[in-house]
Amino acid sequence: NCPIPPGANYTYKFQAKDQIGTFTYFPSVALHRAAGGFGALNVYQRPAIPVPYPPPAGDFTLLVGDWYLAGHDQLRQTLDSGAPLPFPDALLINGMPSATLVGDQGRTYLLRVSNVGMKTSINFRIQGHALKLAEVEGTHPVQNVYDSLDVHVGQSVAFLVTLDQPAMDYAVVASTRFNPADTSPLTAVGTLHYSSATSLAPGPLPAGPPEESEWSMNQARSFRWNLTASAARPNPQGSFHYGTIQTSRTLVLASSAAVVAGQRRYAVNGVSFVVPDTPLKLLDNYNIANVIEWDSVPERPDGGAPRPGTPVVRLNLHEFVEVVFQNTENEMQSWHLDGYDFWVVGYGDNGQWTENERLNYNLVDAQARHTVQQVYPNGWSAILVSLDNQGMWNLRSANWDRQYLGQQLYLRVWTAEQSFSNEYSIPINAILCGRAAGLPH
Repeated sequence: NCPIPPGANYTYKFQAKDQIGTFTYFPSVALHRAAGGFGALNVYQRPAIPVPYPPPAGDFTLLVGDWYLAGHDQLRQTLDSGAPLPFPDALLINGMPSATLVGDQGRTYLLRVSNVGMKTSINFRIQGHALKLAEVEGTHPVQNVYDSLDVHVGQSVAFLVTLDQPAMDYAVVASTRFNPADTSPLTAVGTLHYSSATSLAPGPLPAGPPEESEWSMNQARSFRWNLTASAARPNPQGSFHYGTIQTSRTLVLASSAAVVAGQRRYAVNGVSFVVPDTPLKLLDNYNIANVIEWDSVPERPDGGAPRPGTPVVRLNLHEFVEVVFQNTENEMQSWHLDGYDFWVVGYGDNGQWTENERLNYNLVDAQARHTVQQVYPNGWSAILVSLDNQGMWNLRSANWDRQYLGQQLYLRVWTAEQSFSNEYSIPINAILCGRAAGLPH
């Protein structure tokens, strides 16, 4: 979409029918996300669709993220000047330094935690209580139990917590992960308050997990898709046997820090995305030429000199594609694909991905989600995605400084067959800007 002009509004209509779970919304222009404007979007099941756990006594939504004293304009100026973003100044829960959750002893509650920050991974834990994983970005996982959970930028998880301890107040702790060597972790501390509690639970705050990536990667590998649970429609998730489908192509996408035209940028396979004055979907809809660079990103890194561009990869509706995210830097990364969820079939922290890594893919019950976790420093993550949603979709770094400086591209999923079952027409209230301004809807 075109940006909403100052003082204006835009009504977007959609149908929440294909996923049950925990999501977020946020502004995607410039660095407005750093100023807030984000929130939770929780999708509940219809009465006819069961979920694989008893109804909780209640649910709590926790938006956790890093926060800067500097405003979004100042942060943008920092990046535009060629300097990196500094380490954040604080970690917030629902926009505040703390939060209080109130529940009754003996009851079970659903907690939804989303990382809405700019660039920092977090770990979440509750003093003296176990976290039973219940939902990951609209899909049902195997309900493993954890002492704490890593949640990377852009990710959401939901877990069940049973208040099975003596009636006291317990610490709810979120802390930053994979911190730069010269910094200390940021921590936000809330309270799990038993309704009959009159005292604090004894002991120190629960400690976070080891800082090295191996612990986090092993936790990620333990996330498994629940094959027998119903999805948003009355059929088991596992009825889609993704591991038996032949892939039509492979994209190996390597991120890199680069200097382009004398400026600090980030690139994907050597191409640093430059946002045009007209959204790509409008350019494509109106056949406006000489802006989109079709298929200009190499399908694998080719070692070419970094350059600016507006790349779009053309793919066919119903293709089944393997995408490998290669991290050549010493920084944790997350990637997000609009319009889809996908199966995270493999992780590695051993340098470059090769075809031999496919021997270790999870082709049975890999976790499905929309933001790939733990693209570890000098490592890789691999996903399989079924392209069943026609449109122009952004594939981007969820680390917002990297996205802003060019670590993104678009996938155009298309078919020549015109059908409303594939894609609706452009909305009559669509905002038209740039080269599409004044054109008929």
